[in-house]
Amino acid sequence: MKYKDRLGNITVKSNLQENVIDALYSHTLGRVVLKGATIPKVSQILSGALKSKASRVVIKPFIRSNGIDMSEYEYNCFDCYNDFFIRKIKQQSRPINMSDNVLISPCDGKVTVYNIDNNLCFKIKNSYYNVLSLLNSAELAQEFCGGYCVVIRLSVDNYHRYCYLDNAKKSANIFIPGKLHTVNPIAFEHIEVFKENSREYCVLNTQNFGKIIQMEVGALMVGKICNYHGCKDVKKGEEKGRFEFGGSTIVLLLKKGAVFIDDDILKNSADGFETLVKMGEKIGVKKI
Repeated sequence: MKYKDRLGNITVKSNLQENVIDALYSHTLGRVVLKGATIPKVSQILSGALKSKASRVVIKPFIRSNGIDMSEYEYNCFDCYNDFFIRKIKQQSRPINMSDNVLISPCDGKVTVYNIDNNLCFKIKNSYYNVLSLLNSAELAQEFCGGYCVVIRLSVDNYHRYCYLDNAKKSANIFIPGKLHTVNPIAFEHIEVFKENSREYCVLNTQNFGKIIQMEVGALMVGKICNYHGCKDVKKGEEKGRFEFGGSTIVLLLKKGAVFIDDDILKNSADGFETLVKMGEKIGVKKI
């Protein structure tokens, strides 16, 4: 994977977790293992292990190997790995740009931006989607044709809480379960989307950027999406929810003519680079 920070500095590194997953998806035996791992009982066992006190032994080595600065966070003592994973950051470590015309990133991660059209196909966590398959709604997908699809990928070392990107009226949450399509290697040759991740989205009727879809995409096996609110009025920078247990992705769908995405993010996306962003940081401005 390769990405740039906002100053243009390039990082290229191999992600062991993603390499292992890619290898599993590419071989019949690996797909059999993954199929078994998605059985609810197995997922419950894995989740239980990550909530156990025994899982604390992996926290310090994980912090060291990923270079996480724990001084940014509110506390450093955890009962289990999942407590560490959902750690809360100090407010001053993630200042929210509160300017009305500024679109912020709702989370930490690495962002890629796509123009939405009928031919768009993009990758999220080793699966390929278009806007229609992502939402399971042709009517809603059509509303965003000509706009932007913003994909923010969180790796396991990122801060895994996320916020609202503007003052808005929030809809109910729509949950779409994940599924693993097949372990048949012949069928796999003809099915690009081998798996679909569980995902949950809401419609935000925002004060400054019109109608926006915000979607959280969870890990296939043990990842859990925890959104706090149903229908309500929400505030920019207010915590919307968190991911538990595993790496995750947030997707924003922006309507045509609503936002100017920052030039560095657009150029990096066109050149095949992700852009490193933090929660609360400017990623675009309102079109006036």
